[in-house]
Amino acid sequence: MFETVVFYFFATVLLLAAVRVITARNPVHAALFLVLAFFTAAAIWLLLRAEFLAMALVLVYVGAVMVLFLFVVMMLDINLEQLREGFWHYLPLGAVVGVLMAAEMGLLLARRYAGFTGQPMETPPGVGNTKMLGRLIYTDYVYAFEIAAVILLVAIVAAIALTLRRRKDRRRQDPSEQVRVRRADRVRLVSMPSERDE
Repeated sequence: MFETVVFYFFATVLLLAAVRVITARNPVHAALFLVLAFFTAAAIWLLLRAEFLAMALVLVYVGAVMVLFLFVVMMLDINLEQLREGFWHYLPLGAVVGVLMAAEMGLLLARRYAGFTGQPMETPPGVGNTKMLGRLIYTDYVYAFEIAAVILLVAIVAAIALTLRRRKDRRRQDPSEQVRVRRADRVRLVSMPSERDE
């Protein structure tokens, strides 16, 4: 009974935060409501005894992605009126996607209440689901995991290569030339006669 009450509390906060992400006029407030939605989703994952997913959600999305997003939003001068112009243009597509997602969740709940329950994996006593997930990833799904790692590595290398492109108008320093410099190359003594007042 207590877990049900806590679940409905976090679910209500999650839904309200998700609605405020869409309806907030200030982008910083919308990002903060998204952080709240991530935290409540992590709490729901903890209620489902999926602590690895909850930890990954907090560390990856709240700790990295949302902090970066907040810095970008706060550093850029965003024209709010220009952002609001496209709201009604994309509203039909967003409504269709929302209805499809709600229908999918409704079908999943209907299957559960119709008596269909999948067979959950039995975990040995004293073994958490994080250890079981790691064992499953590195045994049954090791090739898919390695392919995903290679794709991420290629994406990182491509991002670095795109960042380090040399521009023609950029000036660069050559440390080897700076080390080989001599005093005579930089300082020139000029002998000038002194001026006399007459």
